[in-house]
Amino acid sequence: MERGSRFCENAGPAVFFYAAVNAAKNGNCSAGLRTCCADRNTCEGTEQLRISLEDNMEILVCVKQVPDDSVEIALDPKTGAPALDGVTPVVNAFDTYALEMAVRLKEAAGGEVTVLSIGDESVKNSLKNCLAVGADYAYLAADDAYQNADPEVIAKELQAAKAEIEEKTGKKFDIVFCGKETTDFASGQVGTILAKELDVPVTADIVDITAGEGKVTAKQETEEGYRMIESVLPCVVTVNKPEYDPRYPTIKSKMAARKKPIEELAAAEKAEAQVTVLKVYEPAKRAAGTKIKVEDPEEAVHQALAMMDEAKAL
Repeated sequence: MERGSRFCENAGPAVFFYAAVNAAKNGNCSAGLRTCCADRNTCEGTEQLRISLEDNMEILVCVKQVPDDSVEIALDPKTGAPALDGVTPVVNAFDTYALEMAVRLKEAAGGEVTVLSIGDESVKNSLKNCLAVGADYAYLAADDAYQNADPEVIAKELQAAKAEIEEKTGKKFDIVFCGKETTDFASGQVGTILAKELDVPVTADIVDITAGEGKVTAKQETEEGYRMIESVLPCVVTVNKPEYDPRYPTIKSKMAARKKPIEELAAAEKAEAQVTVLKVYEPAKRAAGTKIKVEDPEEAVHQALAMMDEAKAL
C-alpha cells in the first residue's frame, strides 16, 4: 500500500496507519478511510479515537551543513572571510546530536523522522548522510545565499519549508528538533525563533527526551544541573550534547541512503534581514609573558609586585 493512502480496518488498539492518524488529528474521520480507529463502532472524533501517539510520532529535524569544525580555520587576510578552501563540509555537530536523539525517540515510540536543510546542491550529500543514520525522508529548501541570512530569515524559511512538506505529504509534525547552535556562526537563536514563528512551545538545551500520552518530557541541562520539563505537542526542542554519541552509518545503510530521493522545495520568499554582520576578525594575540628568573622566593615576589605596580594592576 502506498504511503499517504493507507487505511486500517478493525486493526486493533495498537495498529494505526499514517492517514488514519492525520485524519484523527484534524478531527476528521472520513478522509477516504473505511475505518480510522481501533474500535470500528466509535469513530466520532479525536477524544474517542484514543490514538496511540507513541506509535505515530512525526518528527522533523532541521540540520545545517557547515565547515568541518575539527579543522583549524583562519581568516583570509585579503577578504577578511574564513578561508574554507579544502575544508570538507559536514553536518553541524549539534544537529547530529539532534538527529540521533530524534532517531532514538522514533525507535522507542514509533513513527518517522524527516530531515530538512536549507542550502545549495552540495547540501544533498549531508542529507544522504542523515538518511544513512536513521532518517526516513530528506528535503532541501533551495537557497544558494543561505550563509548570508540572519537567524530570523532562516527560521522563516524553515517555517515555510515545514508547511510545504506538510502540505505535500498530508502529515503534521509533532515535534521539531534543532541543534542548540551551529559551529560556524553559533547564534543559538534559530530554534527559539522558529518556535515563535510556529506559535508552539520550545525547550532549549535538552540532553534527553521521552514521549507519552500526547506530551514529551525533556531533560534540560542548566548551569546548576538538570531540569525535567514536560511539554505539550506540537513543540520545538533545541539539543545540546547528550551523554551518548551519534551512531555511525554502516555500509548497508549508506547503500540504502543512496537510493532514497531528496526532494527539493521551492525557494521561499526572502524575509528582510534584521541583523547584519559588520565584521569578522580574530581576537588579539596575547603578548608574551615575562619570566622571573631568580632563586630567592622573596626576590621573585618583590619583582612580581614591582611589575604589577608598574602596569597599574594593583
